[in-house]
Amino acid sequence: MSVPLLHPAERGAPAPWYVIVFRAVAALAALALLGVFFYYAFRLTLTPVRDHGQAGGNTDPGRSLRFYLDRPPSEAVRQLGGNLALLAPLGVLLPLVTAGLRGPVRLILLTGLISLAIEAVQGLFVIGRAFDVDDVILNVTGVVLAYLLLGRYLSRRVHGV
Repeated sequence: MSVPLLHPAERGAPAPWYVIVFRAVAALAALALLGVFFYYAFRLTLTPVRDHGQAGGNTDPGRSLRFYLDRPPSEAVRQLGGNLALLAPLGVLLPLVTAGLRGPVRLILLTGLISLAIEAVQGLFVIGRAFDVDDVILNVTGVVLAYLLLGRYLSRRVHGV
């Protein structure tokens, strides 16, 4: 007989104590990882860089994407892949913290605001950095991809249906 550790209880029935403990531990671990993630993400994105006057803002969706696609492949992969990967862990960790953050629309809204805030701070206050709407688009796309590839599965296993 197998113990349904990660399977939901019957509708209306309370979950066993060990399932509740497991969910609490998983949520706390995800919160701790979120703290570490945000520390490094903010350190990476909000640190001044020497750009020799090259940083320019972009409010035209697609302009930076076209620019990077015209660059050497290694530079394009670094820029595009880096922005896709930057906030991607949120697509896994946020749904683990609470089932209320499960779903691509909720993640798009929340991580869009987070990415927009990072870009606004970069554009206004960080030397050598600039606001780029394409970074927001790529960041949110990375979050949704991470959610669809792993976050949704893990959240269902931890929180049930």
